Amino acid sequence: MSQRIKQYLFLCLMALTVFSINASAEGIKIKSFELERVDTDWLMNATFQIELSPDLEDAVQKGVVLYFQTEFDLTRSRWYWFDEKPVIIQRQTRLSYQPLTQQYRIASEGFTFSAQTISEALQVVGGVGGWRVIDNSQLDVGKSYIASLRMALDLTKLPKPFQVNALNNRQWNVSSDWLRIPFSPSGPNLIKR
Repeated sequence: MSQRIKQYLFLCLMALTVFSINASAEGIKIKSFELERVDTDWLMNATFQIELSPDLEDAVQKGVVLYFQTEFDLTRSRWYWFDEKPVIIQRQTRLSYQPLTQQYRIASEGFTFSAQTISEALQVVGGVGGWRVIDNSQLDVGKSYIASLRMALDLTKLPKPFQVNALNNRQWNVSSDWLRIPFSPSGPNLIKR
């Protein structure tokens, strides 16, 4: 093979590598997670790293509201029947852009916040603090459980034309993997991951 063909193939492989790295950088990743017992409740604190594709960022700038769904559940395995899920809880965070003030607006459970940049807004969306997820009355102290957490872009809340686009475009399917950790009500008062 000539030297020119080798250089061309090398450049193609490098471009393909760079493209695949950029494509995989978008999405949601769980950076930190902790459950803390406070009196008879368990509170969750978590941090998610959210990176949107340029298409999604552009859609937000043009007025499309994005809803991020944070899901937490507690599961206990049973050999004789389906797994028991004493806790299934969801929380929704809304991200929108206000062109008049040129600010991003984040709303979740009565809490509102404004941000100047999309990266600052995504940081706020990705921060979950003091969320009451478990009441001790829902638990059997002698049993062990699996606590699961994830965050995803709720595609069902998008306007209908964008829902169709989301079905055909992977860049619109933004979610984290499930994080699953063992949980025991009689264990330590603080569980970190």
